[in-house]
Amino acid sequence: MARRALKLASWTSAALAASGFCLYSNKYLDPSDFGAVRVGRAVATTAVISYDYLTSLRSVPYGSEEYLRLRSKVHLRSARRLCELCCANRGTFIKVGQHLGALDYLLPEEYTSTLKVLHSQAPQSSIQEVRQVIREDLGQEIQDLFVSFDDTPLGAASLAQVHKAVLRDGRTVAVKVQHPKVQAQSSKDILLMEVLVLAVKQLFPEFEFMWLVDEAKKNLPLELDFLNEGRNAEKVAQMLKHFDFLKVPRIYWELSTKRVLLMEFVDGGQVNDRDYMERNKIDVNEISRHLGKMYSEMIFVNGFVHCDPHPGNVLVRKRPDTGKAEIILLDHGLYQVLTDDFRLDYCHLWQSLIWTDMKKVKKYSQRLGAGELYPLFACMLTARSWDSVNRGIGQAPVTATEDAEIRDNAASYLPQISQLLNHVPRQMLLIFKTNDLLRGIEVALGTRARASSFLSMSRCCIRALAAHKKKNACSFFRRTQISFREAFNLWQINLHELILRVKELRLASWVLALLCRLLPTLY
Repeated sequence: MARRALKLASWTSAALAASGFCLYSNKYLDPSDFGAVRVGRAVATTAVISYDYLTSLRSVPYGSEEYLRLRSKVHLRSARRLCELCCANRGTFIKVGQHLGALDYLLPEEYTSTLKVLHSQAPQSSIQEVRQVIREDLGQEIQDLFVSFDDTPLGAASLAQVHKAVLRDGRTVAVKVQHPKVQAQSSKDILLMEVLVLAVKQLFPEFEFMWLVDEAKKNLPLELDFLNEGRNAEKVAQMLKHFDFLKVPRIYWELSTKRVLLMEFVDGGQVNDRDYMERNKIDVNEISRHLGKMYSEMIFVNGFVHCDPHPGNVLVRKRPDTGKAEIILLDHGLYQVLTDDFRLDYCHLWQSLIWTDMKKVKKYSQRLGAGELYPLFACMLTARSWDSVNRGIGQAPVTATEDAEIRDNAASYLPQISQLLNHVPRQMLLIFKTNDLLRGIEVALGTRARASSFLSMSRCCIRALAAHKKKNACSFFRRTQISFREAFNLWQINLHELILRVKELRLASWVLALLCRLLPTLY
């Protein structure tokens, strides 16, 4: 024990020394912005969490009931300490914490449930700081640009906050303003996280979380460039323009910079707010279907995926002109561009999962980097147990028992999950996050694992694979053959969907008839 404590102290000192050396030797890093308190807080939290895991479980037989009970307590204590660190250090720490909180079926429940609060505890910049950023980037004062500007933000996130304002020409806009210190601190925060993750890996060799640091290192610069976000918004609006249920707010380029983004103001309720939908007579099943269509099109057909669909970024409303339900997609800073090879293998894999072709599930899981951990990979991807994957994920909805089993397994298989996440293509990491966020919305709406969502995915997979085959076909006859096969497969899915709807209607009529017999006074 003494040797482990000494080793931990040595690595903590090494982390501080390495951080200090890098900070002072790199001209792009300003040590005065980092602060001993900020670094010390992160190092101390990491040391305390590591010490807790080392000492709390050492004398208990692995796998016993006592071990599982104690491990759950350590997970919860550690998650709370990590959450407190994220709230204290803000910025990049909150962003990474939010990412971890979204990985429901990859991390122990104690972590995900604790870190989820970070979506509602993001810091706010003062109105003075907001004025300063606008002055520096647009060269004018707020009162010169806007007739009115709400001091209280509509919402605040880890990297920015949004204010409602009215331009001089009368247009109502949403003004997204980056927190002033985030840009300077982000690279330093990532450096600190990298050093700490490497230090913890020396104590716990099975701790494989460098993938998280690598993702933050790659994605944060893109998310901090609001001009990139504006381009993404316009691209996805053009890409999905055939969906009349989707609204992407228009960007006003003349008043947008890397730290300030002006866009059309569009109001609505959060996509997980069932009460709002009931008050506004919006069908939750219709919204769930639309969301499935939209993301299936992004992932399987276009390979350009909005990767931050948490409820604050996906709003719903009744369109003022038609009265139809509409989805409003916000925050376009984080997108994943899928390579054709990855996208097509992913299409094949989901087709295999939907139609329960286990040989192809193994084949395409391994092509996506899962190796011999392909059963775990399939379970992580579908958030279903291996038994359910073998029976068919569309055959029965997930039960509370199965859900609890998955969460327990996430804790038990954490080393294997970490190993898997280090071996799959980097594109897969944001897809996992996106899938988990979408599943969370389905759970909130009570529409999870409906057959219709799998059918929408299957349609997109068929179209994507057919388009690829036609592109590589060398004759008109071959292209025609592929088109007929595509049409036939889509017809089969339409027929299957019709049968499911008839069954649902028949079941509903049976239930109603039974209620009429049991409760005749009410009917």
